[in-house]
Amino acid sequence: MDVDVEGIIRCIMRGDETGVQTQLQDFNKEYAQCFFFDTQERDRRKQRELEEFRQNKVRDYVDSDSECEFSQEDRGLVLRQNLAAVLVRFIRTDAKSRLLRVCLRSLRILSRDKQALGPLVTDSALLTLARLAGLTRGDTTEEDNDLDSDLYEDIIASLAEVKATRDGDDEEEGDVDGSDLDGEGSVTDTDAKSDVSNDEEHDRRRRSSVNREEVHSRALERGRKDRRDSKMDGEEEEEEEVGEEAQRKEAMKVLCNLVYNSTLAQERLSVLRLLCGLIERLSNSANRSSPPPSGQFYELRLMFLMTALRPELRLQLQQEGGVSILTEILEHCLEVQWRDQYEVVLDPTAPPISLEASQRAVEILKVLFNITYSTHRQEPEEDDAALYRHLVAILRLCLVRSCMLTDDTDELQGHTVNLLSALPLQCLDVLLSLPVAPGSQQTLPVAPGSQQTLPVAPGSQQTLRVNMDCVHTLLLFMERRLEDSGDKMKERLTPILNLLTESCRAHRETRHYIRKHILPPLRDLSHRPEEGSSMKSRLVRLMTHLDTDLKHCAADLLFVLCKENVRRFVKYTGYGNAAGLLATRGLLGGQSSRGSSSGTQYSSDSDSDTEEYRQVKGRVNPVTGRVEEVQPDPLQGMTEEEKEQEARRLVMLFNKLSRGNIIQPMRVDSEGRLVMMTGLRGTSLVEEEEEESVLRGNPDPEEELD
Repeated sequence: MDVDVEGIIRCIMRGDETGVQTQLQDFNKEYAQCFFFDTQERDRRKQRELEEFRQNKVRDYVDSDSECEFSQEDRGLVLRQNLAAVLVRFIRTDAKSRLLRVCLRSLRILSRDKQALGPLVTDSALLTLARLAGLTRGDTTEEDNDLDSDLYEDIIASLAEVKATRDGDDEEEGDVDGSDLDGEGSVTDTDAKSDVSNDEEHDRRRRSSVNREEVHSRALERGRKDRRDSKMDGEEEEEEEVGEEAQRKEAMKVLCNLVYNSTLAQERLSVLRLLCGLIERLSNSANRSSPPPSGQFYELRLMFLMTALRPELRLQLQQEGGVSILTEILEHCLEVQWRDQYEVVLDPTAPPISLEASQRAVEILKVLFNITYSTHRQEPEEDDAALYRHLVAILRLCLVRSCMLTDDTDELQGHTVNLLSALPLQCLDVLLSLPVAPGSQQTLPVAPGSQQTLPVAPGSQQTLRVNMDCVHTLLLFMERRLEDSGDKMKERLTPILNLLTESCRAHRETRHYIRKHILPPLRDLSHRPEEGSSMKSRLVRLMTHLDTDLKHCAADLLFVLCKENVRRFVKYTGYGNAAGLLATRGLLGGQSSRGSSSGTQYSSDSDSDTEEYRQVKGRVNPVTGRVEEVQPDPLQGMTEEEKEQEARRLVMLFNKLSRGNIIQPMRVDSEGRLVMMTGLRGTSLVEEEEEESVLRGNPDPEEELD
């Protein structure tokens, strides 16, 4: 990183704002997409060390990525820290708006480096950025106790010392090696960090800077590009935005990076109570009828990061009416029109949700999840219940509306499902309380290429005269997630599985509709339940997944669809797949469930068998859940005495394996739970000899003595 910090400082001292702006713009353009600093230098060090290892065959050095070596050799880190300190000091002055935005963009790039955050996470720096972001109204110019008036001269002196040390190291290395370093390598290939500053500068900066040990040291991985900006960050993508709004947006981006990268920044923002200013700003924008400011997305992103990383801020936002404020912002974002108290107008001809609106909506849903996830099992008060039902009515719109891009639609629905699973269950009845629209039903594949179909209608999906449009959308969403077996399978599937499970427990109509499409009447029993591409087959496969939480969620949904009836559950899934859940609930003995954990009472209607199932019912293997091929009887042709001898032999084999701790025999107790079998290991020496004789095929050990 070859940035002329000294030149920038001298331009500032001379009042040459044009020179400062020119140099910072060059820096911004070069490092706009940089998320790893000094990557080339680290690659050169690794290559050099690898060559030394190949020559010497001895690894006599520490890992080049270690924090110790990296901090000693990274001169670029010193430059970045000094540049950050200079810019933080400079933005406190009355700089021109355009120059101020350029400085904030430079700080945004520097805030990606977790090792250079020291000058940025002091209280005065955070308050300065908060003021520029519109979160505070105070003037921090006179409150600067971190850097005195001699800051610029001190940094120039320290940089001169670093340069002199680097030149001396270069000359010494040239005498020893007899070779010259290339220009790029000579910039950063030094061990000079310990000589960054003189003692006075070092002590003063130690008092003013944060404890860098608390700042994460690993490099920031490159994330998904913000699609809100169509141009490179280093370009003037916001040329049309002038004045304070563009300035606030840049300052907000810097704060987002600091909160994400520094635990100390999170703590100080909480202590400084900057969340109050953020709440006030969002509340004011919610009360205005004009379009939201362009920087609202980053305000919501900052609120999400603060509430996700600091538990006390979640509680504070909830107590200060965060649910009501965010619900109102979401309502404006989606341009909701109301037909009734809890019914929104769904216009089929409405255009898709715009890119900016969908991204703001996603951030709102994420923040709402942070502050409501603990209310799922609580009984809300009357006012809170009305607010949650109002929110659920808007979430229904999030489920059925589409965005401009398919990925955005899936993301919006995913966060909607997350929030629905966090809200009080009794408030979700709004999803079913809509009138049924007229129209003949048709069928449509749940996903491209899928063999399974779900009914769709020009009107509404319904069962038992209840509107099932939202449930139908949730089924389609779950099908897409089941087909995507990529990374983060647990995070993508458990919310929708839990939501449908709880909804089926609470609403008979929902259970009836979902069961009709996931567990249709059995007709073809030639295949195992887990074989195939239907939703049922995919869910049954999840019942034996390695992840315990995921397999329990899938099993719970199917168990609830079977009304928690063990016989019916085994019938649809096979005893081998069902054993895990039955063992957990103490139902291995085949007893009827003693009621669900929520105390749900199911109707007593019986499960009707199809004619195809009745014909093969006696030949279905209960373990595999399918009709097996007829196998020959292994005991055919054996006398009763031989059968008894074979039984003794099997018992003794189990006994021997148990004594060797190879297996642990278990039995099902009266409560349907697995318990250890006792009394198998206390065998005398004579009995052991008898067992060995039987296992060798000689039933009478005394015959060997003859």
